[in-house]
Amino acid sequence: MATPRRPRAGATAPHARDGGSGGAEEMEKQQQKQHRRLRPFRLRGAGSPRKFGVAAGSLSELLRKGCRLMELPLSGSRLCLYEDGTELTENYFRTLPAETELVLLGPGESWEGCASEILRLLLDLSSQKVIEAAREMLSSEKAAERQKVLVDLIQNLSENIQAEEKEKDRKWFEGLESRFKNKSSYLRYSCQSRMRSYLRQVISYTSYVDPTARDAYKKITDLMGEKLKSMKYNGSYFDRREEKALRLCTPEGWFSCQGPFDSDHCPLKHSINPYSNRESRILFSTWNLDHITIWEQQNHQV
Repeated sequence: MATPRRPRAGATAPHARDGGSGGAEEMEKQQQKQHRRLRPFRLRGAGSPRKFGVAAGSLSELLRKGCRLMELPLSGSRLCLYEDGTELTENYFRTLPAETELVLLGPGESWEGCASEILRLLLDLSSQKVIEAAREMLSSEKAAERQKVLVDLIQNLSENIQAEEKEKDRKWFEGLESRFKNKSSYLRYSCQSRMRSYLRQVISYTSYVDPTARDAYKKITDLMGEKLKSMKYNGSYFDRREEKALRLCTPEGWFSCQGPFDSDHCPLKHSINPYSNRESRILFSTWNLDHITIWEQQNHQV
């Protein structure tokens, strides 16, 4: 059986470390260790582009410092990523790299990512001021994804989106048949062509249907064809001149992704305006207005 070792001369017994100079040294080491764990973050409010540098070692500490700095109540306030609006938890906070840009939200405020800031600009400013503000943001922006959003915004706002007739935006009509005299008439025709194409695809599957159900299938496709024909193949969907209930775009011609089938909206705010320029018109012809296809297209472009 081993004999307990006696403490060396001059050694401090464990119970004696809580006081005296030994306790002070231990406390100082703990404070230094805590200080080394502090990481700097870029903090901003939901309604202001101004950024603050704040260092913290925990989410609760960062939230407390941010609320004090921005004069917000601690109760009901929270932090989220500037990039996509993801709300932070203590565990998620520990995985963030230094200098991550965060948004401090007060009670009742929301943030859906950098698209929120661009939307705010669109709502609050004229087109020219939006372009100037976007260019100013772009000059200091480092993230490739946000750079692309800003570049696309500047390009679209700089184009002649409001022009409708060929004489006012001839470049937009390059490559189209001469019979198209305005943008809306071409987009209406484009929508009708898609509808006819979809219907032909559905009809082409008739021969693959089980013989016992083939007659019923044919009756259904015939009814679909008659309905589409009576609705002029829903050409109004792409026509920005139509009434709101009949079109899928804004009066300016913006189309937005409606998100995956199991969601009420698209969290990534995919959008496109085929009325803006020739390139967007061509790209729009590949859009299926479904979430997966649009996500793949935009990620290949970034």
